[in-house]
Amino acid sequence: PSFNLTDDEKELRKDIVVEALKYRGVRYIYGGSSPFGFDCSGFVQFVYEKFGINLPRTVKDMEKKGTWVKRQDLIAGDLVIFHNPRHVGIYASKGRFVHASTSRGVVRDKLD
Repeated sequence: PSFNLTDDEKELRKDIVVEALKYRGVRYIYGGSSPFGFDCSGFVQFVYEKFGINLPRTVKDMEKKGTWVKRQDLIAGDLVIFHNPRHVGIYASKGRFVHASTSRGVVRDKLD
């Protein structure tokens, strides 16, 4: 939960979301990991690398590295992972996340 975060950690998470939102409108490309085109895990990996945080390339490997939290405990900057089909995005706030959609490219959507 966010009450355990330092001010620096809160600021970093906010900055990650702001960075992710800069790429809204970038198209989806399977295997893409640059502003020319992203797939979901390539997008998340690219954004986090901007902050010196190295994540695995695939959703499957990302979920192995993280710690599961309940939906109501999500905070800005958390990874949001779906299983069927496998998909990943970055939690923003208020039930919204930023991700590379196969049909719309990088967008901010509601979790529901």
